[in-house]
Amino acid sequence: MSRIKICGLFRDDDISFANDAGPDYTGFVFAESKRQVSPARAAKLRERLRDNIVPVGVFVNASLDDIVTLYRDGVIGIAQLHGDEDGTYISALKQCTAAGVSNPVPVIKAVRVNSREDILAAASGADYLLLDHGAGGTGKSFDWTLLKIGDFFGRLPVPCFLAGGIDGYNIEEALGFNPFGIDISSGAETGGVKDRDKMIRLVEIVRSHI
Repeated sequence: MSRIKICGLFRDDDISFANDAGPDYTGFVFAESKRQVSPARAAKLRERLRDNIVPVGVFVNASLDDIVTLYRDGVIGIAQLHGDEDGTYISALKQCTAAGVSNPVPVIKAVRVNSREDILAAASGADYLLLDHGAGGTGKSFDWTLLKIGDFFGRLPVPCFLAGGIDGYNIEEALGFNPFGIDISSGAETGGVKDRDKMIRLVEIVRSHI
């Protein structure tokens, strides 16, 4: 069964909706965005989030210290990287976060997909890949026909999230590719903010998909 991540939570209501819907992951965006949150704000939101929902921090070329602090403080459980971070950066991040704690931070590396080669050439050292149309949050899908070659996700070396323009209208098609996870942001919104009913419905679709 695929997992579901709902990204871009920044209001108290967003946390309440997530707790009601019960996705596997939620995302706090620390990079410049209309959904951006400060570390202090994210910490307060994290306090209200159900313990069985994993908070993911979304970053673009952030300093290692910023991510390490958020991870050690328990504000995030996974780091999602959308910038120019390469294998060297990911290795350093894991070493820094492992110092003094039991496990290094798991890393999701976002890949801007224009061809199958983009996916296969993604940065090494990541625990997961996130396949997206652009830098993230564009609300657009890349060409999913690139995935219609046998068990595409099953052939990749690490689990992958499928992102970009997924909503209640095309989520069944997205799930049909059998990704490790589905990542949704604007598709769970109405008027630019999270919609409780949409969030609940999207999670229900993922949970019921066979």
